[in-house]
Order: sequence, then structure tokens, then C-alpha cells
Amino acid sequence: MGSYPPALLASTSEFLGLTRKNDQPYSWRTLRHRSFRRYFCGSVISDFGTWLQNTAQVLLAYHLAHSALAVGLVTCAQFTSPLVLGPFAGVLADRIGGRQTLLLTQVVAATIAAALAAAELGHVLTEWPLVCGALLGGLTFTFALPARNVTVRRLVPAEDTRPAFVMDAVSYNLGRALAPPLTVVIVLTTHGYGLAFAANAITFLVFTLMLILAGKGADAEPERRSRVKDGFVIARRNRMILLLLLMVAAVTVADDPVQVLGPALANHLGVSQGWSGWFISALGAGSVIGSLRRPKHLPRLRLAATALAALGVCMVAFVSTPWVWVSFVAALAAGVTCLLANSMTRTLLSQTAGVNQASVMAVWAIAWAGSKPLASITDGLLAGWIGVWPTGMILAIPAFIPILALSVRAVRARKPEAPLTTAPAIPMLTAGPEPAGPLETDLLTQFASMLSEFPSVDRLPASPERAASQP
Repeated sequence: MGSYPPALLASTSEFLGLTRKNDQPYSWRTLRHRSFRRYFCGSVISDFGTWLQNTAQVLLAYHLAHSALAVGLVTCAQFTSPLVLGPFAGVLADRIGGRQTLLLTQVVAATIAAALAAAELGHVLTEWPLVCGALLGGLTFTFALPARNVTVRRLVPAEDTRPAFVMDAVSYNLGRALAPPLTVVIVLTTHGYGLAFAANAITFLVFTLMLILAGKGADAEPERRSRVKDGFVIARRNRMILLLLLMVAAVTVADDPVQVLGPALANHLGVSQGWSGWFISALGAGSVIGSLRRPKHLPRLRLAATALAALGVCMVAFVSTPWVWVSFVAALAAGVTCLLANSMTRTLLSQTAGVNQASVMAVWAIAWAGSKPLASITDGLLAGWIGVWPTGMILAIPAFIPILALSVRAVRARKPEAPLTTAPAIPMLTAGPEPAGPLETDLLTQFASMLSEFPSVDRLPASPERAASQP
């Protein structure tokens, strides 16, 4: 059997963003920075507690209502506030600093978790109070998200930004990998949903202490006077940022079935509902496994699109297979692709945003967490109407759009008469409406047209912080 021509392999690798650069820093080496190490240890503990509560909320909601819609409502409530308050979170992080904002949110979150624990242990927690508790917890989560991004960047040198973001994602996914099975064991053996809520309250306080230690000796954070609309204005004017935000939302939408459809899928496959916890655990474990390998590729838009498409394939396999072990492996592989897509888009956003970190990352919080309630309520409603596997297929569709649009762009770029080859490189939106060509009626082609106006990701302008660190 003949081998593929080297030129074809090289061209394919270039198109998918798989061009290698072997001197990329190993992600776990960022722990050599003492302040970041303290932050990471505290965030691992806090994220572990968060996933204890997240899993307990899902199981308790399904136990109370026996409906995927109830699970979707709880998840929707938890992630609704970023849609409304995300921009205000960026303003707060600018005004009082990322670390101070994190400290405040952790104390408030601990109080909310303790109240849920007391209600459940007192046997008075019902479905709607559970939804309200998830909503309040989501408020603190909303204000913590942009603050975490700002804090992580300040704790490491500019050249370690991407590995630090990877490790922040690892912290979140370590909790997602380890906490759900433990929650399932606790619930099945003791029906102790309240124990999970109480443990989460304690972990928030631990993270508060570690944040205080991480800030010892650090310079005061500069105060910036940003406005609520700043992040949206920047995204509207910079098409690279706009596309990256859409890709972030696509990741959230695509992997949502693992959490929301988990109990219903387990029931469909004829296994215990406890498998829903194992599915969530596999998703988190995949992200942790992905972090153990040294990065060999530059952060590029094409690589992020390739990882996003691979996530879509994993989710199709997750919902369509008749074997539970295949769903488990698909969730594990989805975790690896999630880590790559999320860390890549987050790094590119950070590089492109420059001094507007808090404002842009507040919109990132809306794209990442704010799309969750929309996906969750869609999951719950569609699963009840058309079944589990068609629902998963539908939510996987956005994951394939960027790579398909890049393919359309590549094909059109080969044609001399195509106007895309002469598109301006400056990623700014025009003030007036653009004339529509004959192909512009096709949504995918419109997306490809927008892509053609982006500068190469390898030539993105460095942020002032990054530029200052270079000779």
C-alpha cells in the first residue's frame, strides 16, 4: 500500500494548524512560580468542591423531578447570570483588581453553599429552592471568571501565559474528573447531597486563604476605568476576537450533553444513573491527560478549529453508540479536545486583547459560561421531544462550522477571480452595510468571508506586556 505524498501531508498539516514547534514550554513547569503555585493549589481544591456540588445538584434535580428538563433548569440557572452580568464583572475586576474580586466572590460563594447544605441536611430543600441556589452560585461564578483570567496573567511572566491558562483549565478539570465519582458514591451510600454542599463551602474558604498567600509581596494592581460596553465594542471592531468568542461558545454548546444528558443517556443505555457521574469524570480526566503532554504546536486559529471539530466527532460518538463504554471513551477524548480548543482560544484572546484584558475576558465569560444555560435548556427540551441522540447531534453542529468555513475559504482562495484573496488584513468592521455577492446568501460562505479578513494568527500583534518582555 503506497504512502501519501510528503507534499500532501505537509499541506494538510498546515491547513489543520498542526505545524510543529518543539520548544513550547511544558505546562506543569509554571508551578515553579511560587505565587502561581499557591493559586493553583487553592483553585484545585475549590474546583474540586465546585464539582462536588455541581454533580450533587444534577443528581438531586433528577431525583426530585425524574426529568432531563429539571437537570437543564438547574444547569441553566447556574450559568444564566453571565449573560446579564458578565460585562459588570469585567468592570469590577478593573476597578478593584482581579485578586480582590476573587477574594470577595469566594467568601460569598462559601455562604451560599453553606445555606444549601443546611437546607438539604434539614430535609427542606426542594426543586425550586435548588434552582435558586444554583442561580445565586452562578452570580459569584460570573464575577470570578474574568478575575481569574486577570489574576493568572499577573502571576506568571508573559512567556508562560499559555501554559498558565492550560494549568487553570487543568485545575477546573481535575475537579470535574475526581469529584463526580466521589459524589455518586456519597449519594448512593448515604443520600448525602448536603454533605457535598458543605464540602464545597469549606473549599471556597481554603481558596480564599491561598489567594491571600499568593498575593503576599505582589505589586498593587493598577486601577482602570472601563465601561460595561467596552468588551462588546472591542469584539464588534476586531473580527479576530469576535470569531474566537464564537468558537468558545461552540465548545460549551458541544460538550453540554455530557452533563445534562448524562442521566437520560445512562437510562437509555440500560445502566445505572450513576454512570452520569462517570461521564462527567471522563470529560475532566481527558483534559488532565491532555495537559501531561508537552505542546508541540503554535497557538493558531486553524488548530483551534481542528480541535473543535474533533470535539464534535467525540460528541456524536457519545450520544449515538449503543455501548456505555464507548460513550465513556468518547467523553474522555472530548476532554482532550476541550482542553486544546479552550486553551488555544483563551491564549489568542489574551494576546489580541492587550491592555483590555478584563473587558474582553468579561465577554469571554459570557461566551464560555453564558452559552451554557442556552445549551442546557435546549438539551433538556429537545431530549424530551426527540430523544437523546438526535439532541446530541444537533448540539454538535456548531463545532464543525469553523473548520468547514476554513475549508471554503481555502477553496475560494485558489481561484484568481475570488475577491477573498485581496481582502484587507485589518480586522475592523466597516461602518456601513457591505454589498452582498452571489454566494453571500449561504451562511457558511458568509462565515468564510469573515475569516478571510483576519490576519494570520502567527502575526497577531503582541500585547504591550508581551512586547515589553521581548528584546
